[in-house]
Amino acid sequence: MQFQLNEEQLMIQRAARDFAQQQCLPGVIDRDEHQKFPLEQISQLADLGFMGMMVDPLYGGSGLDTMSYVLAMEEISKVDASVSVCMSVNNSLVCWGLDQYGSEAQKQQYLAPLARGKKDGQLYIGAFLLSEPEAGSDATSQRTTAEDKGDYYLLNGIKNWITNGSSASVYLVIAQTDRSMGSHGINVFIVEKNWPGVTVGAKENKMGIRGSDTHSISFNDVRVPKENRIGEEGFGFKFAMKTLAGGRIGIASQALGIASGALELSLQYAKQRKAFGKEIMNHQAIQFKLADMATRVEAARLLCLKAAWEKDNGMDYTLSSSMAKVFASEAAMWVSTEAVQVHGGYGYVKEYHVERLMRDAKITQIYEGTSEVQRIVIGRGVLK
Repeated sequence: MQFQLNEEQLMIQRAARDFAQQQCLPGVIDRDEHQKFPLEQISQLADLGFMGMMVDPLYGGSGLDTMSYVLAMEEISKVDASVSVCMSVNNSLVCWGLDQYGSEAQKQQYLAPLARGKKDGQLYIGAFLLSEPEAGSDATSQRTTAEDKGDYYLLNGIKNWITNGSSASVYLVIAQTDRSMGSHGINVFIVEKNWPGVTVGAKENKMGIRGSDTHSISFNDVRVPKENRIGEEGFGFKFAMKTLAGGRIGIASQALGIASGALELSLQYAKQRKAFGKEIMNHQAIQFKLADMATRVEAARLLCLKAAWEKDNGMDYTLSSSMAKVFASEAAMWVSTEAVQVHGGYGYVKEYHVERLMRDAKITQIYEGTSEVQRIVIGRGVLK
């Protein structure tokens, strides 16, 4: 078993760390407080080739492995999870789904600019539209409909909690075509944001990842050409589940980054802050906290890298990605809360960053499959 990163992976890790510290850290508190979408940072990520990391260069991607993607996600998430979630959705859900299951024409028209993150010099990213007001964890209960009209589908419905909702140019929309067939009557469609009948709702005022743009998207008699359906008739639910399994690696690595960022800040603070005549790192109570934080971070990192390794080696990573996500997300919540405690009163104010990391951590236990859903997946896997 090899635990050493190769030179290319180390290079990606260094590049992501430098980007996070130099480009994401300045202004991160202001973006969080005022819910500013990190347009400049996402544009720079596109220029670095980080918006289509795992896509073949033939289609505008960087042709990197999932391990490199995890390393980059961790480093960026240490500083700004609002940036990393935009990157994760475009990489894991949109580009990967199109790369694996899209037609050649769909790849040429949509995947190539999405993987580059740019089209005609402007930001060009995607969003994944699955959740609805009454279809969150129960993804089979789709109310959004796509009525077959011969050479096109007529799309109607509402999608909730959509990351990149207003900044995306392209949506991958999961919709019900034949309700009588249950999950086998669901399809996935490529929809352009500027098509008639597509409406972007108000931005959600969230507890965490406040810089990312989360919106509801509604469709009113949107005409979707037949050639914009991905895969065969009825493939949509399988597409969603396959894509989300990979997406969980991205969110697990985001959670890992939040946890490791909170740990790094706590280590730095513990070496500087004095209490009772000595640095608090010399107090056993603080040492025990830091030891437990470091152990959970390392365990989360190994789970994330294992899931990524299995994906890169063509193995079934469904179980490992769910394990990585549930553990890393819960580690992020626990470690970031402990980081606030290590910082004491300073941890409760914005300038020390850890309160933001704690707020950002919570969503990793919810989106792309709640911790409860992950335990269902894991339970079924271990009982096979």
